[in-house]
Formats: sequence, structure tokens, C-alpha cells
Amino acid sequence: MFEFYVQQEYWFAAIQLILAMAGMGATLTGKDFKDVLVEPKAVSIGLGIQLLVVPITILILIKLFGLTGGVAVGFALIAAIPGGAVSNIFTHFANGNIALSISVTAITTLACLFTTPLILDFLIAPYMPNDFEMPAAKIATEIAFCLLIPLFLGMVFLKLFPDYAEKFSKFCIRGSLFVIVLIVIGSLGAGRLDFKAFGIVNIALVLLLTIVLALLARPFGKIFSLSQPDTTAVEMEVSVRSVNLGLLIKASLFPAVVGQADEFGDNVLFTLLLYGGLQLIAGAILIWWHRKASSK
Repeated sequence: MFEFYVQQEYWFAAIQLILAMAGMGATLTGKDFKDVLVEPKAVSIGLGIQLLVVPITILILIKLFGLTGGVAVGFALIAAIPGGAVSNIFTHFANGNIALSISVTAITTLACLFTTPLILDFLIAPYMPNDFEMPAAKIATEIAFCLLIPLFLGMVFLKLFPDYAEKFSKFCIRGSLFVIVLIVIGSLGAGRLDFKAFGIVNIALVLLLTIVLALLARPFGKIFSLSQPDTTAVEMEVSVRSVNLGLLIKASLFPAVVGQADEFGDNVLFTLLLYGGLQLIAGAILIWWHRKASSK
């Protein structure tokens, strides 16, 4: 059974991403993209933090702690992926600006067709063999077919069947979460998630990354005089990232092979899944903090 998972790892990653993006698309309308024109300042700051500040911050962490191999590439993948649909939900519960959150998510999702290969190439090149070439066209194609097209189809579903869109969105997002659970179980069963081999130091570093990204947006909110709801939205966008896309890219760049140990690829996978779990805890803490602050 676990050999089957290893053989089909790419398709597990693709299916969970397709479901997540279709579910997200069923919550979006063209108006959500027009919100950029209404609040250009907040959206521009959110995009700047996502596309520039986050990659630079993660590069500093990689250099500062001398990260190498799969852990460094896992950090790079986290830097290269946009915010996920969960960030919009967390923004809602934290009393943030939902329209801003959706706008930043939608724009960075579209932009990642170009930005993800560029950021990855910039960050992981030093950790790859000399003959490695970033398959930018392949990554862009996968993003288009597994991320942008499902997002568009979800928006079409909302347009054509508005009464059923909410149920459709919940079904897709829950289906995506279920497939991620299968990925975790399959990886554990195949011996690819080894806490001891990954090491307590690397676990601590992923925890540190989670904390840094959770706190990264707040100083910029103060510097640029963003409102509290706007700052909250940007915080969620920065800290709650689309690990779904990271899993797909990992499966594409470093596919598992049955019967062959792959410490490099396993460390990339472990970094992504660990951050994915920790970011939910960080998001929950931010929700509690903002709700407590707004009740005073």
C-alpha cells in the first residue's frame, strides 16, 4: 500500500492542490480583484512583503544558520509559495480585512506563475548540483493546470451555481485536507517522515521560521500606518502559506522512488509538512490575540 503512495506521490500532491484551489475559487468573484483599486496602499504593501520581504528574510535565515540540503530547499519552497485559502478564513476569525486578504491571496496566486520559479531559482541554486537547471517552464505549467485553472473553474461554478457554491467549496477544501492526511500517512508508512533523522535542531529551526513569519508583517503595518484590520490581513497572508503548492513542486522536483532512500527529498517534505502544521497553530494564536485585543 505504501509503495503505491510512493509511486503516485505526484498525483496525490496534484489532486490535493486542485481541490484546494477549486474550493478557493468558489469563494471569489471579479469584485475581489477590483478591491485592489479601492485599497492600493494596503494591497501593495501586502504584495511587497510577500514577494520581496519574505524571500529575503528566509534567505537571511538560511545563511545565518548555515542551512543546507533538503532543509534549505524546504525553506526556499516556503518562501516561493503564496498565501493559501486558509489565510482568508483566519483573517475572518481574527477580525481582519477579508477583502484585502482575498485580494492579496488572489493576486499572489496569479503572480506565482512567474514569481515562484524566479524565487526558487534565486534561493536554491547554491544547494543543487552544478548541472541542475531550474525547470521554470515545467513549474509554470503545473501551476497553471493545478492551481490557476481550478481557481478559474471554481469562480465559474460560483457564477453559474451560486446557491451550491458554498457547499462545493467546503467539499473541495475538506477533500484537499483529507488528501494531505493521506500524504502524511503514506509518507510515515513509507518511512519518509523520520523525526529522529530530521533532528531536533531542524525542528527548532522550522519553528523559528514559523514565529518569524507570524511576526514579520506587524512592523511594516506600523511603519506604513496600516489600520489594524489591514495589518491583521497581511499578517495572515504572510504566515499562512499555500503548503499545498509546495508539496506539488516538491513531488515534481524531487520525486520519491520505490526502494530508494532519499534523505534530501524527505527533508524537503518534512520541512513543508512541519511548517504546514505549525502555521495553523501560529494562525490560531494570532486569531486569539487579535480577538482579545479587539474586545478591550
